[in-house]
Amino acid sequence: MILDATCQLDYHTTEEVTAIFMLRPRSGWAQWIMREEFQIRPQVPVVEFTDVYGNLCQRMVMPQGNFHLSVQYRVQVSDVVDEDLCAPLLNVQSLPPDLLHYLLPSRYCQSDQLSALAHSIVGHLPTDYRRVATLRSWVHNNITYTPGASDSSTSAVDTTNSKRGVCRDFAHLGIALCRAINVPARMVVGFLHQLQPMDLHAWFEAYIGGRWFTFDATEPVTRGNRIVVAYGRDAADVALATIFGEFTMQNMHVTVTAPSLSGGV
Repeated sequence: MILDATCQLDYHTTEEVTAIFMLRPRSGWAQWIMREEFQIRPQVPVVEFTDVYGNLCQRMVMPQGNFHLSVQYRVQVSDVVDEDLCAPLLNVQSLPPDLLHYLLPSRYCQSDQLSALAHSIVGHLPTDYRRVATLRSWVHNNITYTPGASDSSTSAVDTTNSKRGVCRDFAHLGIALCRAINVPARMVVGFLHQLQPMDLHAWFEAYIGGRWFTFDATEPVTRGNRIVVAYGRDAADVALATIFGEFTMQNMHVTVTAPSLSGGV
Protein backbone atom coordinates (compact mmCIF):
# COMPACT_ATOMS: atom_id res chain seq x y z
CA MET A 1 0.00 0.00 0.00
CA ILE A 2 1.00 3.61 -0.55
CA LEU A 3 0.35 5.94 2.40
CA ASP A 4 0.41 9.69 2.82
CA ALA A 5 1.31 10.80 6.35
CA THR A 6 1.61 14.25 7.89
CA CYS A 7 2.61 15.62 11.27
CA GLN A 8 2.23 19.28 12.22
CA LEU A 9 3.72 20.74 15.41
CA ASP A 10 3.28 24.25 16.77
CA TYR A 11 5.24 25.64 19.73
CA HIS A 12 5.61 28.89 21.60
CA THR A 13 8.79 29.85 23.47
CA THR A 14 9.73 32.91 25.53
CA GLU A 15 13.40 32.64 24.57
CA GLU A 16 15.65 30.84 22.08
CA VAL A 17 15.48 27.10 22.69
CA THR A 18 17.60 24.32 21.16
CA ALA A 19 15.61 21.34 19.90
CA ILE A 20 16.32 17.97 18.31
CA PHE A 21 13.58 16.48 16.16
CA MET A 22 13.42 12.95 14.81
CA LEU A 23 10.90 13.26 12.01
CA ARG A 24 12.51 11.90 8.84
CA PRO A 25 11.88 8.22 8.09
CA ARG A 26 14.41 6.23 6.11
CA SER A 27 13.85 3.75 3.31
CA GLY A 28 14.47 0.14 4.26
CA TRP A 29 13.40 -3.41 3.52
CA ALA A 30 9.84 -2.78 4.75
CA GLN A 31 9.23 0.73 3.39
CA TRP A 32 10.25 3.03 0.56
CA ILE A 33 10.11 6.82 0.95
CA MET A 34 8.63 8.01 -2.35
CA ARG A 35 8.29 11.68 -1.43
CA GLU A 36 9.08 13.85 1.58
CA GLU A 37 8.68 17.51 2.62
CA PHE A 38 10.06 19.11 5.77
CA GLN A 39 8.95 22.68 6.51
CA ILE A 40 9.74 25.02 9.39
CA ARG A 41 8.51 28.55 10.06
CA PRO A 42 10.27 30.87 10.70
CA GLN A 43 13.15 29.45 8.70
CA VAL A 44 16.21 28.62 10.85
CA PRO A 45 19.41 26.66 10.15
CA VAL A 46 19.08 22.90 10.54
CA VAL A 47 21.94 20.50 11.26
CA GLU A 48 21.11 16.88 10.49
CA PHE A 49 22.97 13.90 11.95
CA THR A 50 22.48 10.18 12.38
CA ASP A 51 22.27 8.85 15.94
CA VAL A 52 23.71 5.57 17.21
CA TYR A 53 20.53 3.69 16.21
CA GLY A 54 20.58 4.95 12.61
CA ASN A 55 17.80 7.51 13.06
CA LEU A 56 17.94 10.81 11.18
CA CYS A 57 17.92 13.69 13.69
CA GLN A 58 17.46 17.42 12.99
CA ARG A 59 18.99 19.93 15.42
CA MET A 60 17.89 23.57 15.34
CA VAL A 61 17.34 26.59 17.58
CA MET A 62 13.72 27.67 17.88
CA PRO A 63 13.57 31.49 18.11
CA GLN A 64 11.52 33.33 20.70
CA GLY A 65 7.84 33.38 19.80
CA ASN A 66 5.81 30.98 17.66
CA PHE A 67 7.46 28.11 15.81
CA HIS A 68 5.83 25.79 13.27
CA LEU A 69 7.18 22.50 11.95
CA SER A 70 5.46 20.15 9.53
CA VAL A 71 6.43 17.00 7.65
CA GLN A 72 4.69 15.19 4.83
CA TYR A 73 5.57 11.79 3.39
CA ARG A 74 4.40 9.45 0.69
CA VAL A 75 5.63 5.97 1.55
CA GLN A 76 5.22 2.53 0.04
CA VAL A 77 4.70 0.05 2.87
CA SER A 78 3.82 -3.60 3.34
CA ASP A 79 0.15 -4.52 3.82
CA VAL A 80 1.05 -7.28 6.29
CA VAL A 81 3.79 -8.02 8.81
CA ASP A 82 5.97 -11.07 8.33
CA GLU A 83 5.56 -14.11 10.56
CA ASP A 84 7.62 -17.29 10.86
CA LEU A 85 6.34 -19.58 13.61
CA CYS A 86 9.38 -21.84 13.34
CA ALA A 87 12.06 -19.13 13.27
CA PRO A 88 14.46 -20.03 16.13
CA LEU A 89 15.43 -17.82 19.02
CA LEU A 90 19.19 -17.41 18.80
CA ASN A 91 21.55 -18.18 21.66
CA VAL A 92 23.24 -15.08 23.03
CA GLN A 93 26.63 -16.30 21.79
CA SER A 94 25.21 -16.41 18.24
CA LEU A 95 23.88 -12.84 18.22
CA PRO A 96 25.65 -10.06 16.28
CA PRO A 97 27.68 -7.98 18.77
CA ASP A 98 25.94 -4.75 17.77
CA LEU A 99 22.60 -6.14 18.99
CA LEU A 100 23.69 -7.14 22.50
CA HIS A 101 22.60 -3.80 24.00
CA TYR A 102 19.03 -4.73 23.03
CA LEU A 103 19.23 -7.51 25.64
CA LEU A 104 20.01 -5.20 28.56
CA PRO A 105 17.61 -3.51 30.96
CA SER A 106 16.97 0.13 30.03
CA ARG A 107 15.29 3.11 31.63
CA TYR A 108 11.71 2.05 30.86
CA CYS A 109 12.26 -1.67 30.27
CA GLN A 110 13.49 -3.31 33.50
CA SER A 111 13.80 -6.80 32.06
CA ASP A 112 15.88 -7.93 35.05
CA GLN A 113 12.79 -7.50 37.24
CA LEU A 114 10.42 -9.39 34.94
CA SER A 115 12.29 -12.65 34.36
CA ALA A 116 9.99 -14.76 36.53
CA LEU A 117 6.88 -13.38 34.83
CA ALA A 118 8.28 -13.92 31.33
CA HIS A 119 9.29 -17.51 32.01
CA SER A 120 5.93 -18.26 33.63
CA ILE A 121 4.23 -17.19 30.39
CA VAL A 122 6.41 -18.96 27.81
CA GLY A 123 8.74 -21.34 29.65
CA HIS A 124 6.79 -24.36 28.36
CA LEU A 125 7.01 -23.35 24.69
CA PRO A 126 9.63 -24.26 22.05
CA THR A 127 12.45 -21.74 21.74
CA ASP A 128 11.18 -20.10 18.56
CA TYR A 129 9.02 -17.25 17.25
CA ARG A 130 6.00 -18.57 19.17
CA ARG A 131 7.51 -17.47 22.48
CA VAL A 132 7.56 -13.82 21.45
CA ALA A 133 4.11 -14.11 19.84
CA THR A 134 2.79 -15.50 23.12
CA LEU A 135 4.37 -12.67 25.12
CA ARG A 136 2.74 -10.17 22.77
CA SER A 137 -0.64 -11.85 23.21
CA TRP A 138 -0.22 -11.91 27.00
CA VAL A 139 0.38 -8.14 27.05
CA HIS A 140 -2.63 -7.57 24.79
CA ASN A 141 -4.90 -9.75 26.93
CA ASN A 142 -3.74 -8.53 30.36
CA ILE A 143 -3.13 -4.79 29.89
CA THR A 144 -6.06 -2.45 29.28
CA TYR A 145 -5.55 0.40 26.82
CA THR A 146 -6.42 3.45 28.94
CA PRO A 147 -5.62 6.97 27.67
CA GLY A 148 -4.21 9.10 30.47
CA ALA A 149 -3.37 6.12 32.67
CA SER A 150 0.39 6.69 32.39
CA ASP A 151 2.90 9.50 31.95
CA SER A 152 6.44 10.06 30.74
CA SER A 153 7.90 8.28 33.79
CA THR A 154 5.82 5.07 33.55
CA SER A 155 7.94 1.95 33.11
CA ALA A 156 7.29 -1.66 32.15
CA VAL A 157 7.21 -2.67 35.82
CA ASP A 158 4.66 0.10 36.53
CA THR A 159 2.49 -1.16 33.68
CA THR A 160 2.73 -4.73 34.94
CA ASN A 161 1.42 -3.57 38.31
CA SER A 162 -1.28 -1.17 37.11
CA LYS A 163 -2.33 -3.29 34.11
CA ARG A 164 -3.21 -0.08 32.23
CA GLY A 165 -1.43 2.06 29.68
CA VAL A 166 -1.12 3.42 26.15
CA CYS A 167 0.87 2.25 23.15
CA ARG A 168 4.30 3.15 24.53
CA ASP A 169 3.51 1.22 27.74
CA PHE A 170 2.41 -1.85 25.76
CA ALA A 171 5.65 -1.62 23.76
CA HIS A 172 7.84 -1.19 26.85
CA LEU A 173 6.32 -4.23 28.54
CA GLY A 174 6.65 -6.37 25.41
CA ILE A 175 10.30 -5.33 25.06
CA ALA A 176 11.10 -6.02 28.71
CA LEU A 177 9.51 -9.49 28.59
CA CYS A 178 11.45 -10.36 25.44
CA ARG A 179 14.75 -9.28 26.94
CA ALA A 180 13.92 -11.25 30.07
CA ILE A 181 14.09 -14.45 27.96
CA ASN A 182 17.25 -13.26 26.14
CA VAL A 183 15.55 -12.09 22.93
CA PRO A 184 16.83 -8.73 21.61
CA ALA A 185 13.95 -6.26 21.39
CA ARG A 186 13.69 -2.61 20.40
CA MET A 187 11.07 0.12 20.38
CA VAL A 188 9.67 1.54 17.15
CA VAL A 189 7.75 4.78 16.66
CA GLY A 190 5.95 5.97 13.57
CA PHE A 191 2.57 6.01 11.87
CA LEU A 192 -0.14 3.34 11.58
CA HIS A 193 -2.90 3.51 8.98
CA GLN A 194 -6.43 3.55 10.43
CA LEU A 195 -5.23 4.01 14.00
CA GLN A 196 -8.08 5.26 16.18
CA PRO A 197 -7.80 7.89 17.49
CA MET A 198 -5.16 9.01 14.99
CA ASP A 199 -1.81 9.89 16.57
CA LEU A 200 1.81 8.86 16.41
CA HIS A 201 2.16 5.22 17.43
CA ALA A 202 4.65 2.93 19.19
CA TRP A 203 5.25 -0.82 18.92
CA PHE A 204 8.21 -3.21 19.21
CA GLU A 205 10.40 -5.50 17.16
CA ALA A 206 12.16 -8.70 18.27
CA TYR A 207 15.23 -10.27 16.69
CA ILE A 208 14.40 -13.87 15.81
CA GLY A 209 16.13 -16.25 13.42
CA GLY A 210 18.57 -13.62 12.19
CA ARG A 211 16.14 -10.76 11.45
CA TRP A 212 13.70 -8.33 13.08
CA PHE A 213 9.98 -9.13 13.34
CA THR A 214 7.19 -6.63 14.13
CA PHE A 215 4.84 -7.02 17.13
CA ASP A 216 2.09 -4.68 18.34
CA ALA A 217 0.42 -5.61 21.63
CA THR A 218 -2.25 -2.91 21.33
CA GLU A 219 -3.97 -4.90 18.54
CA PRO A 220 -5.69 -8.29 18.57
CA VAL A 221 -3.49 -9.22 15.59
CA THR A 222 -0.46 -7.19 14.47
CA ARG A 223 -1.27 -5.65 11.09
CA GLY A 224 0.77 -3.93 8.43
CA ASN A 225 0.60 -0.50 6.78
CA ARG A 226 3.11 1.10 9.15
CA ILE A 227 5.59 3.91 8.54
CA VAL A 228 8.67 3.54 10.73
CA VAL A 229 10.31 6.81 11.80
CA ALA A 230 12.73 5.78 14.58
CA TYR A 231 14.18 2.84 16.54
CA GLY A 232 15.72 2.69 20.02
CA ARG A 233 16.03 0.80 23.30
CA ASP A 234 12.91 2.49 24.71
CA ALA A 235 11.05 5.80 24.63
CA ALA A 236 14.11 7.71 25.86
CA ASP A 237 15.83 6.98 22.52
CA VAL A 238 12.93 7.65 20.15
CA ALA A 239 11.42 10.95 21.29
CA LEU A 240 10.31 12.69 18.09
CA ALA A 241 10.96 16.05 19.77
CA THR A 242 13.55 16.75 22.48
CA ILE A 243 13.50 20.40 23.54
CA PHE A 244 16.15 21.85 25.86
CA GLY A 245 14.29 24.72 27.51
CA GLU A 246 10.88 26.15 28.36
CA PHE A 247 8.19 25.81 25.71
CA THR A 248 4.45 25.39 25.19
CA MET A 249 3.06 22.99 22.62
CA GLN A 250 0.11 24.73 21.03
CA ASN A 251 -0.90 22.13 18.48
CA MET A 252 -0.11 18.66 17.22
CA HIS A 253 -1.96 17.13 14.28
CA VAL A 254 -1.29 13.75 12.64
CA THR A 255 -2.89 12.22 9.54
CA VAL A 256 -2.39 8.94 7.69
CA THR A 257 -4.36 8.33 4.49
CA ALA A 258 -4.30 6.04 1.47
CA PRO A 259 -4.29 8.38 -1.55
CA SER A 260 -6.05 7.83 -4.83
CA LEU A 261 -3.30 7.41 -7.41
CA SER A 262 -5.49 7.31 -10.51
CA GLY A 263 -3.93 10.57 -11.69
CA GLY A 264 -0.37 9.42 -11.06
CA VAL A 265 2.02 9.88 -8.18
